[in-house]
Amino acid sequence: MAGSAPDGDFTLSIVTTLYRSSATIAEFHARCSAAAAPLTPRVEFILVDDGSPDDSLAVARDLVARDPRVVVLELARNFGHHKAMMTGLAQARGDLVFLIDCDLEEPPELLARFYTELKAGAWDVVYGVQRRRRGGLFERLSGAVYFSLVEALSDLPLSRNLITARLMSRPYVQALVAHRDREMQISHLWAITGFRQTALPVDKLSLSPTSYSLKRKVEMAVEHIITTSTKILYFILYSGFAISATSAMYICYSLFKYFVYGAGVHGYYSLIVSLWFFGGTTIFILGILGIYIANILSEVKRRPYTHLRAIHRASDDDTAPGAQTNPLLDLFGP
Repeated sequence: MAGSAPDGDFTLSIVTTLYRSSATIAEFHARCSAAAAPLTPRVEFILVDDGSPDDSLAVARDLVARDPRVVVLELARNFGHHKAMMTGLAQARGDLVFLIDCDLEEPPELLARFYTELKAGAWDVVYGVQRRRRGGLFERLSGAVYFSLVEALSDLPLSRNLITARLMSRPYVQALVAHRDREMQISHLWAITGFRQTALPVDKLSLSPTSYSLKRKVEMAVEHIITTSTKILYFILYSGFAISATSAMYICYSLFKYFVYGAGVHGYYSLIVSLWFFGGTTIFILGILGIYIANILSEVKRRPYTHLRAIHRASDDDTAPGAQTNPLLDLFGP
């Protein structure tokens, strides 16, 4: 098995993020513990509180008091799901790392199935994809449009209907968290990190409405394309060339008509339409380039992914507030 130890002789890190998760934390912990018990006794839980507005942090800290295997990373504010996951992965110390959402829509029992596949195929990563996308017609249709758009414009293909749940070897996780991208989609980092990966079809439960609205899906599509694609820049280049070539040919045609047949070029309407077309095209292109430039600005600032307000462990000696407890400064800081 790639990057892991023999049966039972390995440590397992279970990483998840908390955001409005107080209702599921206890059951998540119990089910993950039960799923991990037949595989190895050496388990750690990394719970990342992503500035949750409910009492998720209090529930998680109560869990720390009852289970010394639990570590809670309290972020200084809400940084977003993807960056919170990267923060948790950077803290994980297991030979294998199981990343999963704690809302129980992805069954923790997937761990056993993923482990069997990882061991049998000597994979570095086993991840889940939905057999059938959940939700109503609009949600499934918008999801299909999102993945089609990403596939068409992104430099790297993205597996459709990805879920968070995945079991990863330590060498893969170390390579993953070594990425320094500030503006990123974690699904893209999962793919470009490489190593030997395989997908397993799974059934994702629909226990709650999706938190990804149409607006958020559009934002994610734009973020993914702008941060992963150079195709769109080439598309702009070739489109500009095509428009210029077409305009040049039309000018030659108009001059030919004028000098050969004495026919002048008329039409106020065509002039206005042309101005609107080229004006809109120019603004659109400038907007795309502006987003690229904004991402460049964000990258060169070299700000940390996240700030840790505190790390909560069973030992009081390991719990302290502020940046001094942040083990991610070497990874994500300047």
